[in-house]
Amino acid sequence: MAVQAAKTAAELILSDSDKQKSVNYKGRTDLVTHTDKKSEQMICTVINESFPDHGILAEESVPHLPNANYQWIIDPLDGTTNFVHNYPSFAVSIGVHYKKSPVVGCVIEISSNNIFTAIKKEGAFCNNNPITVSSEKDLQKSLLVTGFGYKHGDKWKANMNLFKSFTDITQGVRRLGAASVDLCHVACGIVDGFWEFDLHPWDTAAGILILLEAGGIITQMDGKGYDIFQNQILASNGQIHGAMLKNIKPIIDSLNH
Repeated sequence: MAVQAAKTAAELILSDSDKQKSVNYKGRTDLVTHTDKKSEQMICTVINESFPDHGILAEESVPHLPNANYQWIIDPLDGTTNFVHNYPSFAVSIGVHYKKSPVVGCVIEISSNNIFTAIKKEGAFCNNNPITVSSEKDLQKSLLVTGFGYKHGDKWKANMNLFKSFTDITQGVRRLGAASVDLCHVACGIVDGFWEFDLHPWDTAAGILILLEAGGIITQMDGKGYDIFQNQILASNGQIHGAMLKNIKPIIDSLNH
């Protein structure tokens, strides 16, 4: 059902991608379009028709049945700014959590039509083919990805320092602008690690299960346990996780003092 809902929304977004965009602003650089809202409405309609007793947490609307055991956590258009500019990195992300634990994840990377899926304890897939994280053990040979929040405060400055640091010691750092896609790229092994501040639950609710089922590791940036209500994340193939934590620690420590 998550895949069906995501496909329906992805078709809408793709059909709107070449049209004139109707853009509003949640912040100076935080965009929302009519397509975001239409996509969310379509997904919620599919969920409500099939699972009326399930909760929904979605980016563009108020929570529905927030105390239900099953929660559908939705980003109807992850990478809205990219979508507005026709930059090919945006997605639909739908995660299903049962008692706060991820059990289903689906991310459709729309420009490439890659459909990433996972069910708890059943592995991770891209277009129905099994995927696994990379086997890279050397941070210096790794390729990383990150993202920057809309608020340009202390965390934004800290992340800029991390961007500089990791760019210096790895084979590069990419910045695509859609966290759900970033997590899936780690899951399928085309990048080796991902970190970001200022996240929301819908940014990672689907991608974390896909990455975990692909053999990856996810923590907070200080190494503590992660859940989707933490606003920062460190995700990797597991092999370079310790080295990433070691390099991140001084900057995290500076934020806490």
